[in-house]
Amino acid sequence: MQFRILGPVEVHDERTGLRILPTGAKQRALLGALVVKSGQIVSVHRLIDELWGEQPPANATNALQAHVARLRRLLPVPPAAAGEPDHEWIMTRSLGYVLRLGPATTDAERFHRLAAQGRAATVNDPQHAADLLRQALALWRGPALEGSVRGDICAAEAAQLEENRLITLEALYDACLRACRHDEITGELEELTTDHPMRERFYDLLMVALYRCGRQAEALGVYERARKRLVHELGVEPGPALRSRMEAILSHDPGLAVPGAAEPSSSLHLPPPPGPVDVTGEDGDATVLSLTDEIARLRRRVERLSLEQEALIRRFDRLTAEATAR
Repeated sequence: MQFRILGPVEVHDERTGLRILPTGAKQRALLGALVVKSGQIVSVHRLIDELWGEQPPANATNALQAHVARLRRLLPVPPAAAGEPDHEWIMTRSLGYVLRLGPATTDAERFHRLAAQGRAATVNDPQHAADLLRQALALWRGPALEGSVRGDICAAEAAQLEENRLITLEALYDACLRACRHDEITGELEELTTDHPMRERFYDLLMVALYRCGRQAEALGVYERARKRLVHELGVEPGPALRSRMEAILSHDPGLAVPGAAEPSSSLHLPPPPGPVDVTGEDGDATVLSLTDEIARLRRRVERLSLEQEALIRRFDRLTAEATAR
């Protein structure tokens, strides 16, 4: 048995090939929430919030019990070992309900396992890593928990799974570049930059792929497209990783041309973000003064970066014009 949440919520019986799909929206939300929290007790109060939000029925507890009973009837009973009782999927506890997976699995667990294996193999065996990452992504049948997102449990899990999917896509195309498959992925990366225009990593990967295909002008055009979109939508310039990639392309950095021969120029070793600052106590005034100095220093740094950015843009415009003229 496999409980699937990487798409519409369903249960797949691998012995018979039977797919079980809850029909009602509340049934889907209930099963989705229990799968997300499998092995944990989900309180009656949280499940009521998940199904009805701020407008629960007057007899919400009884209504929830009815939905649980209907869901229990829907789930097939797995064969029990000799001398053992049948496995019960949904158990009632004093505070709520718990889904016991037992011998069953979830597609999300398989996705995370394959993605982790793929990322671990990226450096030493990028071809195998790409195969594993594609297997992980092939498990997706649509948006996570599609049709089940009514409350906080499924909404939070769906958002986290989607972020993990995008991270896995980034890892996949990084592995493809390391495996010298740049000519195979430009089309897919073009689509991803359109679908996720605020995600700079996809632009970065596309620029490298185009550069390695001998399409330097197009790679620089991708940077300009990213910059215009970020400035228009967010009012910010591209981050240091993307700016560094653009400069590496302009200077024909050898690390771009030979996969695996050099550390990618976008892999900047940034210091960890500073922790929270305590401005209370006897040294509070001194801390405030220190913070003021730090802010002033950061402002000067931003001004210098802005000047460098302007210089790079002018250089980019000049080279683009020269490439177009040719």
